[in-house]
Amino acid sequence: MRSAGVEVEGLVKRFGSFAAVDDVSFAVEPGELFGFLGPNGAGKTTTISILCTLVELTEGTARVAGFDVVHDRSAVRESIGLVFQEVTLDDYLTGAENLRFHAVLYGVPPSEVKDRCRPLLDMVGLTERADQQVRFYSGGMKRRLEIARGLLHEPRVLFLDEPTIGLDPQTRKHIWDYVDTLRAREDTTMFLTTHYMDEAERCDRIAIIDHGQIVAIDTPDALKASIGSDTVTVATSDDAAAAQALAKGFDLAVETTEDGVRFRVPDGEGFVPQMFEHLALGVRSVNVRRPSLDDVFMEYTGHDLRDADAGIADQFKNNAMVRGFRRS
Repeated sequence: MRSAGVEVEGLVKRFGSFAAVDDVSFAVEPGELFGFLGPNGAGKTTTISILCTLVELTEGTARVAGFDVVHDRSAVRESIGLVFQEVTLDDYLTGAENLRFHAVLYGVPPSEVKDRCRPLLDMVGLTERADQQVRFYSGGMKRRLEIARGLLHEPRVLFLDEPTIGLDPQTRKHIWDYVDTLRAREDTTMFLTTHYMDEAERCDRIAIIDHGQIVAIDTPDALKASIGSDTVTVATSDDAAAAQALAKGFDLAVETTEDGVRFRVPDGEGFVPQMFEHLALGVRSVNVRRPSLDDVFMEYTGHDLRDADAGIADQFKNNAMVRGFRRS
């Protein structure tokens, strides 16, 4: 078996007494699209920053493309591409100039730069805007250019840290179309952090991270199957009475919501006929929903996926990470 694109064992990162990453272990295979799913502040960006050599780990080991992130920092950086949450392009350079500047930084042979830039600009749909200053680009165009820039030096591992955050749904879809095209053409390992469930669904495997710890890791389908139950919501003429009858008659854990009475059973479609026979109430509607990644997150963490803003300390660390990478 080939060595993994990313290998992490017992990773810990503390900021003072706070453990932003707490004993995290996982492996990502070459060519895999691996996702970190979790809320802001869960440890996603800290982990990816350690793997990109932007932040030093406190304990544990991590290898990227076969290189140790502590002892082989230069080799790691030569092997990876980065797309940050925040735009890091030079607004006063054109799209093509941004790519050429990146090529110089990564030591791409001058004779190869043009041949590498042309297909990448075409892939992300920016060929006709290549000679325009980036300050005139939309947010989606900048993100697409950053993806092209991250691929210019042909990295073995591409890190995408919330690559579509703040973008409209249509632009997000376009960017994922480009990522899918890339995956079909290249054997690049991709490491994605996200808090969007639809993006997590695209991954080969997902690690759910919360409060600095991985609480589950598997394929999206396997994670959903691990819950093993469907969610049934029934609206009746008297939801309070229906909740009591269902809880008593079937020993169910029920909750009353604005949509009706909600509960979970192994086979929702098979249970509905039994429910109709048992309830002596007028049923207005019934909805049966298969497990989703939202349900998975709730099951493994005990709460909904939070989309809270990062704290001031996290924002400072993120900005320092980018500055530190540019200096060293």
